[in-house]
Amino acid sequence: MDIREFISGMEIVAPPGLAEEFDTARIGLIIEGNKDIRRVACALDASPGVVKEAVRQQADMLVVHHTPIFHPVTAVRGPLVSLLRSVLASGMNIFVMHTNFDHAPRGVNDSLAELLGLTNTTPMTLGLVGDCQLVPDQIGKILHSPLRIWGDLHSTRSLAVVGGSGFDIGLIQEAERLGADAFLSAEAKHSVIRESPLPLIEATHYALEAPAMQLLSSRMGWHYIDDPPKMIASQ
Repeated sequence: MDIREFISGMEIVAPPGLAEEFDTARIGLIIEGNKDIRRVACALDASPGVVKEAVRQQADMLVVHHTPIFHPVTAVRGPLVSLLRSVLASGMNIFVMHTNFDHAPRGVNDSLAELLGLTNTTPMTLGLVGDCQLVPDQIGKILHSPLRIWGDLHSTRSLAVVGGSGFDIGLIQEAERLGADAFLSAEAKHSVIRESPLPLIEATHYALEAPAMQLLSSRMGWHYIDDPPKMIASQ
């Protein structure tokens, strides 16, 4: 498949126009390589382990959720050297679907809702609210993630979910107006915890976003490369 055909297909899956404003220069074809795409790998992040495995598999394209080059590059040093050396030497492309995939049908939030069995879903600005039959222990087991509960949690019958780092007071207030009993996301800040009108359920960033890339990979017939962050037990 020609790379232009591949990109056109990906822009149907996650239209660039759905991306948040801050993200518009950080999605799409981030690193350009081979023009003929025969083998595609998929992962949440272009981590060193993922890149090494994708190169080993002779992938022509690596599709990820998070860009490996977030800030403008004015110097090539440190970990970026190793990443670019491996990718460019192999001729592999890297394609990023970030906030446009968050918003897209069957994207990050839809996949999370499907995984948790949410029904009667209502979209939010970023994320959704749906009927939930699970208690926190069950949610944690399905996500393969430890959970932290902030606030007085009485019910998860109506659950708001936002994949990734979505604990924003505006979103939480929106979820409250839509009747949510609790709000599930990642990376809660103390200021948000203190002001939140809803109890918060905090999972890991990885656990909330990896399922969408796994489902996308399965749907497209790609090979998914799993590289979860290493959890260090407290002493």
